[in-house]
Amino acid sequence: MISAAQFEKEIELIISNAVREDVGDGDHSSLACIPESAKGKAKLLVKDEGVIAGVDFARRVFKAVDPDLIMDVQIKDGERVKRRDIVFYVEGSSRSILKAERLVLNGMQRMSAIASKTAEFADRLRGSNTQILDTRKTTPGIRALEKWAVKIGGGENHRFALYDMIMLKDNHIDFAGGITKAIDKTKKYLKEKNLDLKIIVEARNLDEIKEILRSEGVYRILIDNFNYEDTRKAIGLIDGKCLTESSGGITLETAAKYADCGVDYISSGSLTHSVHNMDLSLKAI
Repeated sequence: MISAAQFEKEIELIISNAVREDVGDGDHSSLACIPESAKGKAKLLVKDEGVIAGVDFARRVFKAVDPDLIMDVQIKDGERVKRRDIVFYVEGSSRSILKAERLVLNGMQRMSAIASKTAEFADRLRGSNTQILDTRKTTPGIRALEKWAVKIGGGENHRFALYDMIMLKDNHIDFAGGITKAIDKTKKYLKEKNLDLKIIVEARNLDEIKEILRSEGVYRILIDNFNYEDTRKAIGLIDGKCLTESSGGITLETAAKYADCGVDYISSGSLTHSVHNMDLSLKAI
């Protein structure tokens, strides 16, 4: 996984690029009709239900736009919210509040939707030893925000990108000439490059599980698109030799059944690619 410093840099880049994209050479609507000296106050109003996420992101946005803006937080990241709840108040330059408004809302609406979906999965897995993971199926340019939201919702992050973990999937295996060759080539590459990266290998059937187990140095086996019965058989074959992860079309309705099979992790791209933004608004008061 990436370091905390790398993650912070990603968030900074997202904010600076979003401000560049949205503000350009100026918020001319506000500049035209609001005096520079005008002061105002606004509230973040919830018009939906779920888990709120992005409060700390909003704080960073306001600070980036205008360090003199003051936030008064009423509800923290990770708390459940309902309609008409007020998450925070922000006070200061009216122009600055309006300049930051859309970026704050875009980020928080998306993050809250992801956190809410993740919390649903986490609730279904409660009482088991299985954790819910995200994937790289994220929105280009804001992956750090979406993975941050998964953590807020009670999930865990998979690899952040292509550079922080090895994942040998079907195409890698086929292009390399088979599972064993792919693993051997990977271990040789890591040694030559002096890289310390964990190796995950995808299995498409029980025979591939057996072949993976004949190689040393595999951190986790991705049990992809297996039914319940074969997942249990796979867990029996692996027998604690490495960690296990189920993936492939797993839903809220099926997650607990896969957890019952004994997998360590369930990964789901739906946490980030199939959510509907939470309805929030920033209202002047």
